[in-house]
Amino acid sequence: MRIVIAGGHGQIALRLERLLAAREHGVAGIIRKPEQAQALREAGAEAVVLDLESASVDEVAAVLEGADAAVFAAGAGPGSTTERKDSVDRGAAVLFADAAERSGVRRYVIVSSMGADPDHQGDDVFDHYLRAKGAADAYVLAKEGLDTTVLRPGMLTNDAGTGLVNLAPSTGRGPVPRDDVAATLLELAETRATAGLTLELISGTVPVAEAVKNVASSA
Repeated sequence: MRIVIAGGHGQIALRLERLLAAREHGVAGIIRKPEQAQALREAGAEAVVLDLESASVDEVAAVLEGADAAVFAAGAGPGSTTERKDSVDRGAAVLFADAAERSGVRRYVIVSSMGADPDHQGDDVFDHYLRAKGAADAYVLAKEGLDTTVLRPGMLTNDAGTGLVNLAPSTGRGPVPRDDVAATLLELAETRATAGLTLELISGTVPVAEAVKNVASSA
């Protein structure tokens, strides 16, 4: 498979790139800054410099041409403005989905957030973030040209992954290592039977591959 990851220099994305490369998948990561490219190469990924806040659909579609799956793992990040929550967490996800559809890439996996809701109330930056994420999720799930899975991890940690998770439409809140989020994304990218699902993810007791198979079989 060839997988293209938006937000290729993110903490989860770099972990995912290593896992994909280890399985001998082709992987490309979209990044904003040329100086980030070396980290992707060390992870076994091709680096594509392209700013998703200013790129056109055609430019992104050209990167996605021939891919088997698209993974949106970009984010404006902590400390960013409400404007960038909209332009990255919503706008870039929408652009990436439109480009995937245009290039014929059906499989689309998006990293969202617990509590994401386009109708979430509140005026704090985090409230804007949850609305932006919710709007992005709703948009990509509604696209008939995509087979989309939405993954909503719990509180992200840098603890070593255990490979054991709780993956379900509703899990309740809890922590999850970024290692295990990346491992779950790998399995989801390879498992089209989870298309149409919105799944929450926290640490648990079920091996990642088994957890993905379980939700796929119940879809």
